[in-house]
Amino acid sequence: MGLLVGHETIEGRIFQIRGRRVMLSSHLADLYAVRPKALMQAVKRNSARFPADFMFQLNKQEFANLKSHFVTSSWGGLRRARPYAFTQEGVAMLSGVLNSPRAIQVNIAIMRAFVRLREMLAAHKDLARRFDELESRYDYQFKSVFAVLRRLTAPPKRPQRKIGFQPG
Repeated sequence: MGLLVGHETIEGRIFQIRGRRVMLSSHLADLYAVRPKALMQAVKRNSARFPADFMFQLNKQEFANLKSHFVTSSWGGLRRARPYAFTQEGVAMLSGVLNSPRAIQVNIAIMRAFVRLREMLAAHKDLARRFDELESRYDYQFKSVFAVLRRLTAPPKRPQRKIGFQPG
């Protein structure tokens, strides 16, 4: 089976909400090629598989904040219910609930995207740590260089003029 969804598409649909990386039910339904209502019905029929750390519904403020980030209305007009957010574990659980060849392939692509994001974050943290180490290691040397530069660029000291009458 060929590539159903590119990792750029998936990564663009992963959001940080409540300190967790999540995907929205409406986006997942789109990727799985099912209606959002059908996706949530399958989840509700299998609610024991989706504890609170696997899935949660966005509150009004979270939904408003997220909706304001989209320039075009990809939300499909007026919504009756706020979308649900699925963590990586919740998304993994969806493949068993939906149980279709497409769901399996999409889940594999999503898991790879989550792993890729985690690796990029780890690389970024490693780079920041290395920069901090270099900065602390060379901090003393840079301070002395700046002190020398300040002395070299300072205006020359003029002799102070004496106040009062000077016989000449």
